[in-house]
Amino acid sequence: MNNNNNNNNNNNNNNFNKNISNNHKTKVRTSITKIEENKITTKGYSQEELIDSLSYPEMIFLLLKNRLPNKKELKLFNHLLVAFADHGFTPPSTQSARLIASSGSSINVALAGGLLSFGKHHAGAIEKAMEIYQSLINENFSKNINLLSKEELNKKIEEIAKEFTDNQLDTGKKIPGFGHRYHKIDPRAQKLLEIGNELDIIGIHTKLAIAIDKLLYEKKKLKINIDGISASLLSDLGFSPEEGLSVFIIGRIPGLISHILEEYHDNIEFRKLLHLEDIFYDGIEDRMLDK
Repeated sequence: MNNNNNNNNNNNNNNFNKNISNNHKTKVRTSITKIEENKITTKGYSQEELIDSLSYPEMIFLLLKNRLPNKKELKLFNHLLVAFADHGFTPPSTQSARLIASSGSSINVALAGGLLSFGKHHAGAIEKAMEIYQSLINENFSKNINLLSKEELNKKIEEIAKEFTDNQLDTGKKIPGFGHRYHKIDPRAQKLLEIGNELDIIGIHTKLAIAIDKLLYEKKKLKINIDGISASLLSDLGFSPEEGLSVFIIGRIPGLISHILEEYHDNIEFRKLLHLEDIFYDGIEDRMLDK
């Protein structure tokens, strides 16, 4: 009975697909999810099986990396998402989302406003740091990296870190992922590094970040922040810079929604972030139009 049902389902699905291909010219391609009659397949897995078996972080990892994480990767990935969740009222994205919510806008509009505030100076440091770590590793190591001894590898990483850090400081350029407006030592970065060590999952990108951190602290008293450590850990997990920024956005969305809902609950209409005395006008005074 089950075999007959499966055969019938397969025949129905085949007929369904043939009808689609016969009636429509293909206009788009996707390798993410396949929709058939009474069947949904994501990344090759039945969505029924995914719903039954996967955690949300596993599903995110699968969608972005086209594979399931192993146990260590999943644990680290989950900790990263938690670390990204919120940083209070301080970030521009949170302030933007709450200000928009206070104007009476719907939750999707306020959330979109918060997301649109991500840029070079807010969230962008993760993407930029990943670009730096990955380019430095790719430029300085051949495919024979596994032939190096532990001592040779560590020495090479220290040399790369020193050359890069000295060059950035000598030319007056900032290094993204280090220093913080509110924290001399970012507690999130320290905890993530601690977890990475406990899981024995620290890779070459994080070793490079640690070496840069050591040099920057000696020279400028700057410590690695959440952007810097998450950029290296995500690089070790195989994420591209664009994917890494995407992971941050996914992690921050619950925090933004929480702030929006709190804004609604507090019922503060048209939130005022500045008083008139906080605004200094430096334009032209008392001009007259010609009559």
